[in-house]
Amino acid sequence: MTRLLSGVLLGVLLTMAGGVLAAYQKGGLPGFAHWTAAELRGYEQPLHDKVSGPLKTSSVSLADYGSSNVAISHREADGKPEVHAHMDDYFVVESGEAELQIGGEVVNPTTPEPNETRGDGLKGAEKRRLLPGDIVHIPASMPHQLLVPGGKRFTYFVIKVRVK
Repeated sequence: MTRLLSGVLLGVLLTMAGGVLAAYQKGGLPGFAHWTAAELRGYEQPLHDKVSGPLKTSSVSLADYGSSNVAISHREADGKPEVHAHMDDYFVVESGEAELQIGGEVVNPTTPEPNETRGDGLKGAEKRRLLPGDIVHIPASMPHQLLVPGGKRFTYFVIKVRVK
């Protein structure tokens, strides 16, 4: 009986400590965020379940700080080439594999929104294979495109930083 009572008391204290820590992180450190590896891994299946459209992609915005924002994204098909005039991209690969095409020239460029260019492909781009744990930085104004092999999944943490 004493062990049971001690276990219950320990559980209550740990729950209270967790609540205090969460409140401190949210209220005591404005703008601070911490995403654990386990938490990020937990997004893959829900994002897979929400995949839609011809690009077979889904994402969840995790925070927007004005000068930067973070999200977790998931792809099951090739993305369109993109160029962000004022944003650097950082990708941290969580799972799966993809080919990143970078540089070169956007084929048939369009501007679906200000300072954002899309296209039908990249001409003269370099290629990099991306695997779990890889991190890439794509500077503003650099064309890039993610290609996901057929039947594969690719999940990555995205950081966008305003630079211009």
